[in-house]
Amino acid sequence: MDPVTPLEQALHAARARVLADLVAREVAEADVVSLVEDSVVQRRWWVEQWPDGVEFVAGLVAQDVQDALLERHGRWPLCPVCPTGDPHALDVEPELGPDPHWVCHKAGVKVASVGSLGRAPGGTASS
Repeated sequence: MDPVTPLEQALHAARARVLADLVAREVAEADVVSLVEDSVVQRRWWVEQWPDGVEFVAGLVAQDVQDALLERHGRWPLCPVCPTGDPHALDVEPELGPDPHWVCHKAGVKVASVGSLGRAPGGTASS
């Protein structure tokens, strides 16, 4: 059995983190999970071209899924911090960097790490 490469570890971790956020926000339908898989395939190629980008994969997969969901279903994930005003989505920061977080730019706060929306305000998982 071949050892798992750092690339495969990063891709599996990114998949798991984004799936955890989709489950936490109750949108992990089959078509949405397929969006995650599509992103992982694309990002595998991307990291093979730029190996130094392996630590950025989780944030990029989250952004890919967020963009694909916007086109198909609307904004995701909706901000759980701002109780009033127009519903708005969280953003991933840094856009290209390690340790990605979901951020509300209206309130100017980090809401949760990518993969931890279930522990954020408005999440469905208990802490």
